[in-house]
Amino acid sequence: MELSKEFEQKFRSAKSVCVLTGAGVSAESGVPTFRGGGDTTAVWKGMPFDQISSARMVSENLAEVWEWFDYRRGVLSKCTPNPAHETLAKWEQDFSEFTLVTQNVDGLHARAGSKNVIEVHGNINRSRCLGCGVRFDMDVGSVPHTPVKCNECSGNLRPDVVLFGEMLPAGVFEEAVEKAAVCELFFVIGTSALVYPAASLPEIAKRNGAYVVEVNPEKTPLSELCDESFRGRAGEILQEITRVF
Repeated sequence: MELSKEFEQKFRSAKSVCVLTGAGVSAESGVPTFRGGGDTTAVWKGMPFDQISSARMVSENLAEVWEWFDYRRGVLSKCTPNPAHETLAKWEQDFSEFTLVTQNVDGLHARAGSKNVIEVHGNINRSRCLGCGVRFDMDVGSVPHTPVKCNECSGNLRPDVVLFGEMLPAGVFEEAVEKAAVCELFFVIGTSALVYPAASLPEIAKRNGAYVVEVNPEKTPLSELCDESFRGRAGEILQEITRVF
């Protein structure tokens, strides 16, 4: 892989770096998309993915939602961080200011060692009380989920992820926007750049003068915006980039 002189200079001199990761990064760990196609799961007990993973189902059949999410958590527990996750965890130590924003809910960035991750869509190994809003961390692979009731108010718990029909958690995306707007170097890795509002982050970074770099196997709608595009597996490309640091 050939790196341009401009990119090498930007990478070596950058003090403020922001990274957005998507499903492509997790796919390299064997994480299925659960959206259908290939070997992924398109339906659950006859219900489409976007129905069982919806806000409406939480109110209508929370037990069914948990059965589905516990199944997903069981699948994800067998997946481990890959070189892309591990490299980004290292970058957090290498740069003066580093922000990692992810659309993924699998928690693999944290398992790789990343300390400060902005999870715009939540985390599948966390639950949230429908009554008082208290959050509970769940052990990876603990299926069925525990606790089953809120320890504070005995309210029902739901998966702490953004479901279809829901807004992003208050303050989470705003924090990501703030970081994107002030970074010198912005990486968008393993995402088709179709899911908004997260897909707007590289656009915000570009408008504010950042050098934008795309890492993805294929061209995306965002490619024309980027100053540099690398085609291939994220783990391999990020390791190659790191060699110039």
